[in-house]
Amino acid sequence: MKTLFIGAGSMAYALMSGALKAGVLKNENVHVTNRANQERLNEIVHEFGVRHVEHDSPYDAVILVMKPKDFHEAADSIRTHLSRDTVVISVLAGITMEHISDKLSFNGAVARAMPNTSAAMGKSATAVSFNPYLSDSQKEWTTTLFQSVGTAVEVAEEQLDLITALSGSGPAYIYYVAELLKNAAVELGLQEELAKSLVTQTIAGASAMLEESGLEARELRRNVTSPGGTTEAGITILEDYQVRDAFFQCVSSAKSRSEVLGKELKKQSLKK
Repeated sequence: MKTLFIGAGSMAYALMSGALKAGVLKNENVHVTNRANQERLNEIVHEFGVRHVEHDSPYDAVILVMKPKDFHEAADSIRTHLSRDTVVISVLAGITMEHISDKLSFNGAVARAMPNTSAAMGKSATAVSFNPYLSDSQKEWTTTLFQSVGTAVEVAEEQLDLITALSGSGPAYIYYVAELLKNAAVELGLQEELAKSLVTQTIAGASAMLEESGLEARELRRNVTSPGGTTEAGITILEDYQVRDAFFQCVSSAKSRSEVLGKELKKQSLKK
């Protein structure tokens, strides 16, 4: 697949790295362009042995990994790389497949994905949606592309705002919990590096248990929470401070913000 990445940021880097290592992409078939940061573009070209964009050349796959606000300005140049057999793959939060098709005047295959920053470690949780125009081989290739940087599941596009709030933003929530646990330990007397090491391994171990034990999170929690013990004392405080409600509102607020951003981007496009 002759593939063009439009954008050279962290997500482009992660996707390119994972897909090249997995053999989903071949260096000689990968091209990349970036609107502003030429130095960053040259770094990626040099590191991965890929090529600069071929102007006005059609591609089998065009992957949109620029900032969402830059999509409308780039639309005219993107059109020059499309053919009726191209699949356009977007990781742009808030921009629907219908809007992408309309803006590109493209009545063809469009996929929309929501990976997260853990793609850089090959651990992304990615949700993918497809419009009706993808062939089976295009769907398979697109899914395999995102599986090269973690897991990938197909969902209805209407679910992507919620998934953006859950797994798209989710790493930041976990980092926040790690930050707070470490800070609490330090304030209570533990050395900072020791606290950081213990928190990091605790989260890694809990993640492995969730993935490999086959047990639900609730059951794993209950297995650790002995009546009258230390864990129960801590959980009781979390419940008293309504942490359960706080997490619900966290995901709900992020979902609403994703919906608003999508509407704002569409309005900006209509004004132009």
